[in-house]
Amino acid sequence: MSKKRKRTTIFGKYLALSLSTMLIGFTLIGVMLTFFVMQYSQNEKQSLLAENALSVADMVSDNCSVVGNKIYLTIPEYNRWQSVISTMSKSLNAEIFITDSSGNTQICSDNDNCVHEGKKVSEDIMAVALNRDYFENGKLGGIYSEPHFTVGTPIIITENSGKIAVGAVFISTQSSSMFYFVGEILRIFFMAAIATFAIMFCISGFFTYNMAKPLRQMAAAAKKFGAGDFSSRVPITTNDEVGQLAEEFNNMADSLALSEGTRRSFIANVSHELKTPMTTIGGFVDGILDGTIPYERQSYYLNIVSVEVKRLSRLVQSMLALSRIDSGTMKLNKRKFNLTEIIIETLLTFEQKIEQRKINICGLDDISEIDVDGDKDMLHQVVYNLMENAVKFTNENGYIKISAELEPDRTVISIENSGEGIKSEEIQHIFERFYKTDKSRSMDKNGMGLGLYIVKTILRLHGGDISADSELGKSCRFTFWLPAENAKKGDKDKTNVKLIERQKGKQGNKDE
Repeated sequence: MSKKRKRTTIFGKYLALSLSTMLIGFTLIGVMLTFFVMQYSQNEKQSLLAENALSVADMVSDNCSVVGNKIYLTIPEYNRWQSVISTMSKSLNAEIFITDSSGNTQICSDNDNCVHEGKKVSEDIMAVALNRDYFENGKLGGIYSEPHFTVGTPIIITENSGKIAVGAVFISTQSSSMFYFVGEILRIFFMAAIATFAIMFCISGFFTYNMAKPLRQMAAAAKKFGAGDFSSRVPITTNDEVGQLAEEFNNMADSLALSEGTRRSFIANVSHELKTPMTTIGGFVDGILDGTIPYERQSYYLNIVSVEVKRLSRLVQSMLALSRIDSGTMKLNKRKFNLTEIIIETLLTFEQKIEQRKINICGLDDISEIDVDGDKDMLHQVVYNLMENAVKFTNENGYIKISAELEPDRTVISIENSGEGIKSEEIQHIFERFYKTDKSRSMDKNGMGLGLYIVKTILRLHGGDISADSELGKSCRFTFWLPAENAKKGDKDKTNVKLIERQKGKQGNKDE
């Protein structure tokens, strides 16, 4: 058995991502802040120490004499010199000491506590300090046991031979003093960062939870959909992508609910459609076989059986057409044929119902023969379905008006019938599969709502389309068109009279 994977949530992922991003950001800011504060502090400290070292060097050069390598102060008050250097040392929190050109300490701000006593500044350091300003962050060649910031500047006197560097002034302070300053700044930064991180954690958690809430609701609703409950909907609280997703999810739920309802209705209708004629056929056939129906009445009941068989055939044809549409296997077998002949042939199929309801057929005299290039069987089904609807919903003593027009780029056929018409809010849905108007539900209880859907699909396969308009309480008109690149219009004089007579002749032969 496969090990069940641990489920993670979008809320957890997004929150972890947000917090990780903030943590990385704060860390980078802290590192950069440390670097720049260190650089700034070091530069400031170096500048301050160098300035004071130069000041001491100028005082020494103006008040000293040199004998050999040793510097002698000309000011008698040596203690005052010591006091000045000590005061400056305390204000800088640094040690100040003066060396001769060999690196031996001559004067130190620490006086008796001088750590330089007996220690000599190395020749390499002195070589630099006697020529220019010197700076280092280290132990000054082993003089100190801990790192110090040290600045040195040369003591230059002027003699007959020119300017001579006779020694150097060094000012040195412990590196830890500067690190303490940087540490205080970083401590303040990290306290602020922790407080900000906590606030951002709460804000991010709140918004992430609310952002993921519609997704959780969708998941719960989808779970109900899987169990067959299509009543759940997701509240739309935002206008962003999540809100759009929730809106589309609700539209999908509406579509699923409608599909489920039509599926159940379809199954019920198909079951009824199959059961009723099968029961009728079976009952009459059994009655003929067992002699219950007398011989002289058998022809009458066989005609009923024939009607029911045709009804079953139409149902099967619709189901096959729907199956081919869904599978994408509906193919056209195009050839040129007379569309006007199909219209008249279909009208004659409903001749009995037309006469019984005293329906007036208008427009045939004005229709010319129109040849089109298409699948004859499919387009026959289009005309049949539209004509069947027209006959079914025309009021008694009403009319059915048929018109055809050959435009430059298409052939337009219109079938109009009087009657109650279709409500405007229902017209946009009548070409959907399984949809039945309120009128259809009361007058066409055996229909499945597939006829107009199949009509529209067939016409679109031919590159055409269909539309409907209605005047409630008066009439309804269906208009369909086909591309007319191969259409041909013939003469209309007495053409349709001949077609009607020919089709009636065919009907008569079938009856015989």
